[in-house]
Amino acid sequence: MATNSSSTGSKTSSSGGGGKQSGPSAEQVVATFQRMRQEQRNMASKAAELEMDINEHSLVIDTLKEVDPSRKCFRLVGGVLVERTVKEVLPALENNKEQISKVIETINTQMQAKGRELTEYRERYNIRLVGEGEGDTQGQSAAPSGNSEGGGSKSGAGVLVS
Repeated sequence: MATNSSSTGSKTSSSGGGGKQSGPSAEQVVATFQRMRQEQRNMASKAAELEMDINEHSLVIDTLKEVDPSRKCFRLVGGVLVERTVKEVLPALENNKEQISKVIETINTQMQAKGRELTEYRERYNIRLVGEGEGDTQGQSAAPSGNSEGGGSKSGAGVLVS
């Protein structure tokens, strides 16, 4: 018995030293993870907003293609309504649509990179989301007691994020 308590005490001190070497505290890990998730959500929100802009541009372009090119047309530029002709506005709208498509591609690439970064971060700090792997949680509730006796290296390394 005395041997087990002394070995547990040494494991506590070694895990405490390992905690300092491993870096941030659990709160810092969670805060960083939440910030990264929020950045990814913001990117997805911006991409969805730009997709709606593309749909609007497509609708206007399709409508203007059927109209006489010399017809009077109004365009909102920087909050100012400007009078132009359809033949002047149509190329600008098509150009804007292409530019928005390029921005969406860039955002999607950034979102994928952020997703990979999030996955790596979750694996590095053993982060589990609430409701994720609920069947595993029951098996892991017995695992910490097994790790304290068996000397598992990942005990206490997991972080649960709501």
